[in-house]
Amino acid sequence: MAGMTDDSSSPAIPPERRIYSSRTLNLRSIGAIGYDMDYTLVHYRTEAWEERAYARMRELLADDGWPVTGLEFDPELVIRGLVIDVELGNVVKPNRFGYVVRAAHGTRRLEFDEQREIYRQTPVDLASPRFIFLNTLFSLSECCLYAQLVDRYDARLDRFPTVHSYSDLYRKVRSSVERAHVEGLIKKEITDNPERYVEPDPEAPIALLDQLDAGKRLMLISNAEWPYARDLMTWAFDPFLPGKMTWRDLFELVILQARKPVFFAHPLPLFSIADEGLGLLKPVAGPIPGPGLYVGGDAMNVEDYLGMSGAEILYVGDHVFADVRVSKVELRWRTALILRELEDEISQIQAFGADQDRLTTMMAEKVRYENLLSRARLDLQQKRFDREGAPDRLVTDLEELVTSLRAHLLELDRRIAPFARTASSLKNERWGLLLRAGNDKSHLAHQLERSADIYTSRVSNFKLASPYAFLRSSRGSMPHDPSPPHAPAP
Repeated sequence: MAGMTDDSSSPAIPPERRIYSSRTLNLRSIGAIGYDMDYTLVHYRTEAWEERAYARMRELLADDGWPVTGLEFDPELVIRGLVIDVELGNVVKPNRFGYVVRAAHGTRRLEFDEQREIYRQTPVDLASPRFIFLNTLFSLSECCLYAQLVDRYDARLDRFPTVHSYSDLYRKVRSSVERAHVEGLIKKEITDNPERYVEPDPEAPIALLDQLDAGKRLMLISNAEWPYARDLMTWAFDPFLPGKMTWRDLFELVILQARKPVFFAHPLPLFSIADEGLGLLKPVAGPIPGPGLYVGGDAMNVEDYLGMSGAEILYVGDHVFADVRVSKVELRWRTALILRELEDEISQIQAFGADQDRLTTMMAEKVRYENLLSRARLDLQQKRFDREGAPDRLVTDLEELVTSLRAHLLELDRRIAPFARTASSLKNERWGLLLRAGNDKSHLAHQLERSADIYTSRVSNFKLASPYAFLRSSRGSMPHDPSPPHAPAP
């Protein structure tokens, strides 16, 4: 992505494990680091988690008389960063300007002409309630179920109680998501069988220990409840820490049920966990009294307690809006986004490298011949109308030149097509790369650039970079900037 670069601190760090910077960040200047838990400190086996969440939503809808029999979770149907158009029942992938480059109605992919007709004058605007942005991996089961139900709603073969529009359909699916999470059955299954749902990362606890030893004040700030966070962090962190050290020893503050993103923007009541076994709460009047376990509160309380503010604090999370966007806008904290999918995306881009070079070379040739064709057509036009400055060539010669150039371009298109198809289906056959939308940046990439100072695939990458790294962003690029040395000139 233009304007971003890796830390380049060690050539031994593979690209998929590097930390990438949209704004230069000196980790030495960071005094405190806050971490989200879900999909940040703890990474779930996404397919297993989302399949279970999907199954519970389907059960709840079936209890309400919905036609969900036979539906199954499809992990390839959607990716993070897509947008649901609840007005039309579509799932779309916009570029950084909000223009739709791929779309599906329900699960049916829209042809280009159909997509263009629908969204010709309707760019995606996330400020509108019409568009729902898939901010996090937790959104995948919700979007998959919604798209499948759009298909059944369109068929009108089954009964949909109290549904009169695609928006009604989404609200009902969203309600089933909230019910599935509130009731706690899924979380109990996870804590009972963490090896099935959680992918351990032995280096993550050591990365945080390095930061602690370097003088950073660490915090866990999560929307999770205490028993769930306790059990999950114990399983994911404690086996990999030295001696009798536990995950609790890493964090000066543990703040749960934080109600992000409100946590970063508005004052909220604070409670301490007085009995860790029972989870009993005790109101806290005034400022945070000291290190410990808390529920609620707000980021302003945290700043007062730390004696730090703004750029002295780094917050690390996986949710583009609730974690990095709001903490950046409201408090000017430095921000880091965890994108686990980045590892597979970079690996696929690297594997396609040789073919990408061929595609780049052919596209440069295509641009050159398109310019030649444009010039030849103008010469022919000027010759036919006997304009001043028209070339000293016969009309028939110019017509033959135009025909020849068109034929060459058709042959180039034939050779380019298979490479272009493969490039457009890297990472996901339906939607392509996470951070690309055709030749442009995806809307997710745009949100990332706006909100996240740095981004990386997992927390343990901080161990590879070290707590003393100076993470430099590259010089921002513009279309008129010189091409890099490896890029063929058009």
